[in-house]
Amino acid sequence: MAEQVDERALDEVVTYTSDLIRIDTTNRGGGDCRERPAAEYAAARLADAGIEPLLLERTKGRANVVARIEGTDPSADALLLHGHLDVVPAEAAGWRVHPFSGEIRDGVVWGRGAVDMKNMDAMILAVVRGWARQGVRPRRDIVIAFTADEEASAEDGSGFLADEHPELFEGCTEGVSESGAFTFHDGSGRQIYPIAAGERGTAWLKLTARGRAGHGSKVNRDNAVTRLAGAIARIGAHEWPLRLTPTVRAALTELAALYGLETDLTDVDALLEKLGPVAALVEPTLRNSANPTMLEAGYKINVIPGEAVAHVDGRYMPGGEEEFRATLDRLTGPDVDWEFHHREVALESPVASPTFAGMRAAVEEFAPEGHVVPFCMSGGTDAKQFSRLGITGYGFTPLKLPDGYDYAAMFHGVDERVPVEALHFGVRVLDRFLRTA
Repeated sequence: MAEQVDERALDEVVTYTSDLIRIDTTNRGGGDCRERPAAEYAAARLADAGIEPLLLERTKGRANVVARIEGTDPSADALLLHGHLDVVPAEAAGWRVHPFSGEIRDGVVWGRGAVDMKNMDAMILAVVRGWARQGVRPRRDIVIAFTADEEASAEDGSGFLADEHPELFEGCTEGVSESGAFTFHDGSGRQIYPIAAGERGTAWLKLTARGRAGHGSKVNRDNAVTRLAGAIARIGAHEWPLRLTPTVRAALTELAALYGLETDLTDVDALLEKLGPVAALVEPTLRNSANPTMLEAGYKINVIPGEAVAHVDGRYMPGGEEEFRATLDRLTGPDVDWEFHHREVALESPVASPTFAGMRAAVEEFAPEGHVVPFCMSGGTDAKQFSRLGITGYGFTPLKLPDGYDYAAMFHGVDERVPVEALHFGVRVLDRFLRTA
């Protein structure tokens, strides 16, 4: 298929990425964020292209944008195209450029959100505006959603939209969003493009130990801190059993074939060792996990507190929640209570689907030297909330990245940035996929 993206779209994706970065939408959690300026920016660009946007808020200032582009085939299922507008905090002192400058330097756009995920928001805007100029209509309806609050609970974003405005997503059976179709260099010259077809479930936990408060100099066998520390140590040291999902099996099978290896899933650790650096795409999604992240206890060094609290970032594989719960019950023991601080479902999406095939074909057209493989994301996205509407989610934010660019480190990291050429590639691939989806 010949090049169909116009030069203006290539310019706009860079401009929009930079502009959106300059709009500080830092989400510190607990409702401390204001996405509305970014939502208004995106809505204005849609409206300018003749696409009618809706701005929707659950909480004042926490705006979402939803719009629909009508397809040519009214019998076809609709496709959801979504990206979040909020970003995690960034401390300017540690950055080479100011994280909210959106500076374009030496062919690279710098700033918080350059990869997670204002780049994709900009790609969506650039593609659909290009369509408006060219008079293009996709085959199936495309529903666009720019969301708030993805970096926290999603209660003001995709959760609110799915629960309170399901009618806006009528007909949507599949969705496409972040964290897939990026270049992974394996160190031996191969370029891998993983497309996400699954997500681990989110299980953020609060652990509470209670005991007998008292003087720090006295014997106290009911010490809440000691009880909590024991539970945290057991959780941190636990070796979770292997749990292979269909997506992870498909990833291992395709990677083994690519490297000319026998697919022996009875000894996955040995297979990972043979795969080398590319094993990093699969290793985080072989098992459930639980990582202690926060501790809270006491108020004075010579006072034994009556309560101690910890927080744990837990993730579970599709089909692994029951095992996760039972294991936490055992590891925490009778003296420590645990509860979900935030919980969201695990997702599994079919690899053998026309939509996955379409994403694969779009990447291969513009990166013929690349090798597309499925993978499961270790973390989560707004696809979890949209799954409440029966929408199957895929991770597809195409970026052609140079060797040595650490894509994973850009997420929530210092000096987040994206090459201009990667954005151009993304627009071309996204345009190709959506035209034919």
